[in-house]
Amino acid sequence: MRVVVTGASGGIGKATAILFLEKGHEVIGLDCKASAIDDRGYTHHIADISDKASLPEIEGVQILINCAGVQDSADDIDINLKGTINVTEKYAFQDSIRSVLIIASASAHTGAEFPHYSASKGGLLAYTRNVAIRLAKYGATCNSISPGGVRTDLNRPVMDDPALWNKIMDLTPLKKWAQPEEIAQWCYFLTAVNRSCTGEDILIDNGETHLNSTFIWPEKDTF
Repeated sequence: MRVVVTGASGGIGKATAILFLEKGHEVIGLDCKASAIDDRGYTHHIADISDKASLPEIEGVQILINCAGVQDSADDIDINLKGTINVTEKYAFQDSIRSVLIIASASAHTGAEFPHYSASKGGLLAYTRNVAIRLAKYGATCNSISPGGVRTDLNRPVMDDPALWNKIMDLTPLKKWAQPEEIAQWCYFLTAVNRSCTGEDILIDNGETHLNSTFIWPEKDTF
C-alpha cells in the first residue's frame, strides 16, 4: 500500500515509516528535516505541514499517519492541530484511502502539560471523530492514539534528569515509558490491519492516567 507518514525523520514517525517499509509497503515521508531513512521503497519530501503551499502533490494515498508535532513551542497549535488538519484534508478524502491515524497525547485527556500543547492535542481528538464521520463513505477508518511518555528526543529534558525521571516513574504503574517502535506497532495495527474500529482514541501510557491513584490504609491479611 501507499503510506504517507508525517514527522518521518525522527521519533514515532521514523519508527513507523521503518516498520511499514519492513512490511513491504511504499512509504512517503514528510518532515521539515532531511531524510533519516535509506530504503528503496522510501520517498522523502521536506515540507512544513503548517504551510499548505509546502505540501507536495501525492496521488493514491491509502494510509495516512500524522506523527509530526512539536512540544512547548510557539507553534504547538499551528503544527500539531492546524498542520494535521492541513495534511489530512489534502490527502485523505479520495477513493484510494483506507485509513487515517492521528497521534494525539495523554495530555489531551489530562490537560497536565504545556497549555498550547494540551489544547492542540485535545483538538485532535475532536478532529479524529470529524474525519471518521466523513471518511465512512469511502469505507475508511480514522482513529487516534494518545501516547503518554515515549522515549524520544523531545522528552530528553526529563529522561536525562534522574530526579525528574524518578518522580515520573513513581506515578507510572508499569514503571517504564514506551519506545517509538512499540507505538509504531499500534500505528500499523490500526491502519493496515484494523477494518472495524473507527472514531476512537487509544490511550497508551503505561497506566499513568487511570491507574495511578494511591489508596493508603493499614495492611491486613487478604482473603
